[in-house]
Amino acid sequence: MELLQHLALGFSVAFTPENLMYALLGCILGTLIGVLPGIGPVPTIAMLLPLTYILPPTAGLIMLAGIYYGAQYGGSTTAILVALPGETSAVVTVLDGHQMAKNGRAGAALAIAALGSFFAGCFATVLLAAFAPPLAEVAFKFGPAEYFSLMVLGLVGAVVLASGSLPKAICMILLGLMLGMVGTDVNSGVARFDFGIPELQDGIDFAVVAMGVFGLAEIMNNLAQKENRVDITDKIGSLYPNKQEFKEAAPACIRGTLLGSALGILPGGGAVLSSFASYTLEKKISKNPERFGKGHPAGLAGPESANNAAAQTSFIPLLTLGIPGNAVMALMVGAMTIHNIQPGPQVMSSHPELFWGLIASMWIGNVMLVILNLPLIGLWVKLLKVPYRVLFPAIVLFCTVGVYSLNYNVFDIYIMAIFGVIGYVWSKLKCEGAPLLLGLVLGPMMEENFRRALLLSRGEFSTFVTRPLSLSLLVLAAALVVLVALPSIRKKREETFVEED
Repeated sequence: MELLQHLALGFSVAFTPENLMYALLGCILGTLIGVLPGIGPVPTIAMLLPLTYILPPTAGLIMLAGIYYGAQYGGSTTAILVALPGETSAVVTVLDGHQMAKNGRAGAALAIAALGSFFAGCFATVLLAAFAPPLAEVAFKFGPAEYFSLMVLGLVGAVVLASGSLPKAICMILLGLMLGMVGTDVNSGVARFDFGIPELQDGIDFAVVAMGVFGLAEIMNNLAQKENRVDITDKIGSLYPNKQEFKEAAPACIRGTLLGSALGILPGGGAVLSSFASYTLEKKISKNPERFGKGHPAGLAGPESANNAAAQTSFIPLLTLGIPGNAVMALMVGAMTIHNIQPGPQVMSSHPELFWGLIASMWIGNVMLVILNLPLIGLWVKLLKVPYRVLFPAIVLFCTVGVYSLNYNVFDIYIMAIFGVIGYVWSKLKCEGAPLLLGLVLGPMMEENFRRALLLSRGEFSTFVTRPLSLSLLVLAAALVVLVALPSIRKKREETFVEED
């Protein structure tokens, strides 16, 4: 009964004209950046962070959330029609989705992807509404020691599940933690690691780093590559899957939804890992694995459902525990802190309209995305003809204006440019920026809870292992480290991400 009252509150917030407008704007932007290769949700949300300063908190988060799960929809369109995955999680969609298009079933493939995404998104939203309150109740029992241990587990999970080299991911996490220490020490009031530069005494702004590493670096990376244009056909065909396609796609959709919902909750999991895992699962259990890669509906429905379910369940650890599980969730933390909202279980009690309004808007957003994607396929595909040389200068200008508007400080533009160059070098060295972002967001919170725990225990470091919940979280983090160090697990991990690289 209480859950129904909360949902009623959420829908009353989400159905206001202002919030409906921002939900629609987020869905359109998400679909747009999902369609355009080279522009993902992370750079887009990073670039739009300054905009949240002038928006109400609920409207800003609804828009950013719409961009994230909207990109999962949009990425499938070009992956199916022209074998260009607009978003990383849509890489797997190319394998069977594009083959279906080549077999004359482009319309059916697009419908399977859209309907599978809609089902998965709705299911994940129900999970979020059902499991968030009990998880938040548990989180209220957390003290500083438990929060510190939970953040350690979150960082370890992000490293374990990050694609690419483990040592590189660890180094990026540590670098992010160090960057988070720049600025004035809250307890002593002494400036740390500012190198005598007054502008650094307030710390390095999270949004500035994100826009440099993910915005400018992504632009430079795309401009460094040769621009390939693919001949686009307008022959979509019927949008109705036949009986056999529906029969093969429906079970895969259900399995993908369940798998993606589970993996989305894990730190570092998210849409990319879920889509690859779903494709692997479908191929393993299929009676005809040789059909995969040749236009099998299950190879399309499973990953598309998984990535959309994961995109929405990744909000669970953020909203209930205050722990961002991936780069997009780290940016959402940044958007919340802009409005002096502390992510975590207290959001549900102190800002119920934001919490339940965001959840209700996800269901509304999924309906909007189905309406947007199928009838407007022709429009989205035509956007592929926009030359990069026209698109990217506008993005650079937007980044520069956005960064300056944060503090009206030219120094922030210099910092963004420096991190843009560094981010480009990192991309060439195959170093992920996401672990750095998580370290930068969690670093100050980890330090605060670490020092608070020691203060309450009068300097006893044993407080982290004598409290049962804190000890359990640290043991789980250690187990993850040992598990991923095993040769067989390490080899399997490398195989999982080889296609993504």
